[in-house]
Amino acid sequence: MSVIAVSGVVVDSWAAKSRVRNAVLVMGLTAITVLSAYVSIPLPFTPVPLTLQTFAVLAGAAALGAERAVLAQVLYITLAVAGAPVLAGGAGGREEVIGATGGYLLGFVVASYVVGRISAAGASTKTSTTALAYVAGSLVIYTLGAPWLAYVTGNTLTWAIANGV
Repeated sequence: MSVIAVSGVVVDSWAAKSRVRNAVLVMGLTAITVLSAYVSIPLPFTPVPLTLQTFAVLAGAAALGAERAVLAQVLYITLAVAGAPVLAGGAGGREEVIGATGGYLLGFVVASYVVGRISAAGASTKTSTTALAYVAGSLVIYTLGAPWLAYVTGNTLTWAIANGV
């Protein structure tokens, strides 16, 4: 084990490397989530566009685990709230985050935890475990997203499911 001194504090170099690695992985998944938001197909009948974000969130959680994936999605939402153009169509800002797609954004955080935990519990390379994790994560995203969409748009839950799921 190697030890280094940083500002007079002794730090295990392996722990420092691990923290740097984790930070890079979290920022990488955040960047992938941002890029997947730019693959956006607006639909004329709903304020919810088709994007690759759900896939990015689920795959990232399966690959990185619950803790890092949750941090990546919290960072993504934080950037959006701060006004960075990271949401679908290059949108950003607090109003956009709490708008029609706000429930889906919250779902990204919760789904990251669920998928990360399921993947860690089973062999993440097993197809059945991965499929179960992705189905569970998708259910979380849509279970949080559709009711929020109904509430914000003033429509029924049936409408929100038909137009937002």
